[in-house]
Amino acid sequence: MSKIVFFSIPAHGHTNPTLPVVSELVNKGHDVWYYSFLEFKEKIENLGAKFIPCDEFLPPISQEELNRKAGKDFAALIEMIVDTTIALDEKVCTELRELQPDCIVSDSLCFWGKLFAKKLGIPYICSTTTFAFNRHTAKLMKRSIKEMLSMITGMPRINKKIQTLRSHGYEVENFISIIQNDNETDTLVYTTKKFQPMAETFSDKYSFVGPSIRKSSEASKERQSRKLIYISLGTVLNQNNDFYQNCIKAFADSSLDIMLSVGEKTEIDSLGRIPENFTVQNRVVQMAILQKADVFITHCGMNSVNESLYYGVPMVLFPLHSEQRAVADRVAELGAGIKLKGNKPKQLAKAVADVLADRTYLEKASGLSENFRNAGGALEAANVVLAKIDHKY
Repeated sequence: MSKIVFFSIPAHGHTNPTLPVVSELVNKGHDVWYYSFLEFKEKIENLGAKFIPCDEFLPPISQEELNRKAGKDFAALIEMIVDTTIALDEKVCTELRELQPDCIVSDSLCFWGKLFAKKLGIPYICSTTTFAFNRHTAKLMKRSIKEMLSMITGMPRINKKIQTLRSHGYEVENFISIIQNDNETDTLVYTTKKFQPMAETFSDKYSFVGPSIRKSSEASKERQSRKLIYISLGTVLNQNNDFYQNCIKAFADSSLDIMLSVGEKTEIDSLGRIPENFTVQNRVVQMAILQKADVFITHCGMNSVNESLYYGVPMVLFPLHSEQRAVADRVAELGAGIKLKGNKPKQLAKAVADVLADRTYLEKASGLSENFRNAGGALEAANVVLAKIDHKY
């Protein structure tokens, strides 16, 4: 029986893919501790893992500000993560020295997990819920001018925080050494080599296990007389009434059925009259909807795209920042979706019509679905973790 510790940031897109892996490890008889946040407590404990809350160690921050930092303000995100690392340092290092885990699995943006592992000499695996990132793929992150300016003006703040880490005993060369794994770091990537851009530039230390999808009953995709279009901007940057209004105008009273998920903080009443062919909800079970959907209009978060392709659903792509643009570009390059040139009603309607009219998009999405389903997923990820532990001995 092994002792395995997980770390992640307070974000659904970074935590959810790890949960099926935790389930596999627990079911194999191993002990799992998960340093996470109260929002995920029930999910983690239901898997049989021990949940350890980190909420009180986060810097005071509103959900809106956290959403902004996670999406666009990289320097502010680094500041928050370094502050959290320092706040957690005494508690976590004391607990880990007592526990003596066999391995730490930490999200690629949860830098404190990586730093604790290095400081205490514990075997470490990086969990990457986005594309794998190195100096080659970094060029694909076509940042907007606003994002570039934010990065440049934020560098003095980032460098100051790096100095703070060093003063607390963390050997950190620069911020790139924290965020970018080298080819000697064991890394789980929740996609496949076929979908990963420039996959040939990564060593065999990178395990492309495919999407880590929660086990659920799968519905057979029966032919419907009306096509179902699913629209969602994910769980973070989803307060976008203008976009939702444009979707309503684009598809109101059309021959299409529309499922629109607007996020928990959007007041549905603020959208005005909801057409008969629309179902608007604050929250949906996305994977259940995707098993029935014909087209997915998405913000291009990696999890949403993975789930869409897992079920063979072609997409209309509406990325909101550079990471999502990289994902959108890859989907479009592989022929499984169309990137919006704008989000006006006519542009939305045309993009959906084009995807429905050209079966090539469906065929490409179906091909990627087969590739994803054959990659191994959560079970393969669990086996990679256990192989790392066996190799330690």
